[in-house]
Amino acid sequence: MTQTNVLPEVLLIHPLLLQPLSQTWAKSSGKSMLFFKGLLPRVALWPNGSARLMRAFALFAPTSQKRTVPRHVDKVQELLPLSPTSPICDRVHFKPLIRPHTDPSLGHCSYLNTCYSEPTYAQSPSIPPFPSGSATRVSLPSGLGAGGRGKEKAPCRYLHFEVDWDEKDVLAMSNGMGWKDAQMMRNPFKLEIGMGPDGKTMQTLPPQWINCDLRRFDYSVLGKFHVIMADPPWDIHMSLPYGTMTDDEMRAMPIPALQDEGLLFLWVTGRAMEVGRECLRVWGYTRVDEVVWVKTNQLQRVIRTGRTGHWLNHTKEHMLVGVKTHVDETGNLKFPSWVNRGLDTDVIVSEVRETSRKPDEVYGLIERMCPGGRKVEIFGRKHNTRPGWLTLGNQLGPDQIYEEDLASRIKARYPERLLVAPV
Repeated sequence: MTQTNVLPEVLLIHPLLLQPLSQTWAKSSGKSMLFFKGLLPRVALWPNGSARLMRAFALFAPTSQKRTVPRHVDKVQELLPLSPTSPICDRVHFKPLIRPHTDPSLGHCSYLNTCYSEPTYAQSPSIPPFPSGSATRVSLPSGLGAGGRGKEKAPCRYLHFEVDWDEKDVLAMSNGMGWKDAQMMRNPFKLEIGMGPDGKTMQTLPPQWINCDLRRFDYSVLGKFHVIMADPPWDIHMSLPYGTMTDDEMRAMPIPALQDEGLLFLWVTGRAMEVGRECLRVWGYTRVDEVVWVKTNQLQRVIRTGRTGHWLNHTKEHMLVGVKTHVDETGNLKFPSWVNRGLDTDVIVSEVRETSRKPDEVYGLIERMCPGGRKVEIFGRKHNTRPGWLTLGNQLGPDQIYEEDLASRIKARYPERLLVAPV
């Protein structure tokens, strides 16, 4: 193929390529590859668009700058030079899903693989797979989702993507350590922090949970905790795929009975940002900080079309950080001496998953602030259960308790409850 035959093909891809390619390569300053930012995602929508672009660059490049065109060229991701220690690109690649109702000119859906109107919602890694041969399908909440707000599971016209798996690359990577893993092995950084309220390394118990009606359960049998985290079903005056509690019910929650000294982490959104602050005061806490979770989608981009918000589309959630209010002789707030402060930032950037599921990074943040000690999560689901934590909720199944004294108190108060015996 001659250069004169290639040029019309390139012109069909994008008008930015009207400039002579020799000038493009002259500006590359010896780099092995150069792409216009924002160009490749559009080129990838053309049939074999990126491959045609790569071939054109290879033909017009000086001999010293030519290289083998990799197989991963039809990707919606900027192609970067391969690391010298890895024969393949170790980044995740995606390919667009073009369906009869898809309109590529609208751009990508903010929800992507968590869009209720998208069949790939059932393939989300955070949703447990059904047994093979099962005809059961994921039940999608009605009236929600991009392109489907106010409609009954209307198809989403925005672009969606799926991971572009390559079995040969997976095998190649499994035979050797990835570049990032090698870097971590060479730099095993470790930060020494306080040991928490116990002052020593304690054995971490397996996940524990109690399935109960949180509005009527007797919290006195649970004992005291150093850390409380709650994600209440606030009434934010919007249609939600789960039941909510009134403001009065939230104020009446017996949170004060669970803690004499410690931290409370309270998730809030919408109007609950003000109600949550009021609840902290009613429960006897002082707000000392606030964590913001910035929500990203499957492509690690900020979600633009949040499912909540009356005035603006919410792309974040807030977690209030409260300390049990105790003051010294001068009226200054007393902080627990065992809390590690200044370790983490107040922003978490993490991908959204199924409804109401919070990022796993928040557990690491809390556990670094308070290593050891007793921790309880209220309004949790099965995906919230975690070693070292007791989870309370009404969707957890049979109770599982490993603390013997806690199990005995629950059995004495609720003899009819079935507790799963520790293995």
